[in-house]
Amino acid sequence: METGFLQLFLVSLIEKLPQLLWAILVFVAGFFVAKWMGNTAVRFLNKTNLNQTLKRLGWAETLAKLDLSLDAPGFFGELVKWFFIIIFLMISLEILGLPQFSQFLGKVISYFQNIFIASLIFIIAVFLADFSQKIMVAVLEKEKITYSRLFGRVIRWIIWSLATLAILYQLQIAPTLILTVFIGFVIAISLTIGIAFGLGGKEIAAKILKELEKKLR
Repeated sequence: METGFLQLFLVSLIEKLPQLLWAILVFVAGFFVAKWMGNTAVRFLNKTNLNQTLKRLGWAETLAKLDLSLDAPGFFGELVKWFFIIIFLMISLEILGLPQFSQFLGKVISYFQNIFIASLIFIIAVFLADFSQKIMVAVLEKEKITYSRLFGRVIRWIIWSLATLAILYQLQIAPTLILTVFIGFVIAISLTIGIAFGLGGKEIAAKILKELEKKLR
């Protein structure tokens, strides 16, 4: 009985051997491709000075409190690498005739797309927040406008708040709630600005407008 089972197993293994070899070859080749793609992503992001920009925005100190080091290019490089590893693993499982596992990995890859888009939103927000704050402060300080640095910080935090909501929505984390919060946040900002210029911040707004008027004369 045991001999018959062993013979059946060996025959099945020999029949599947070409598929097994192809699956291993595809996965090994895919692993090196994934590693190369990850390293390429790291080199590209290093050229953009992403880490330096994050340090200027205070991310290094925040992560240090959590005993984490700042390495944004390395993090995104790992995402890229694992994305391609999963793709080649899915192909290997298809070769072996295991569609259930490959279908599961297909769902994982679909969610990876959301992670990539969320990562892209984060990277854009990093540079947009830094650039907007610098421009706002530089322009207002050049014109000797009061509260220039305050306005710079406000612009930066508005961008980060909107980006955070967009990232959570993209990751499908309570999307209905996030969309509601996003709309409410935009309305709140609009009302705050309106109230600031209409009531509570009337004197500040008048002072800023008066300074601008003097500069434009």
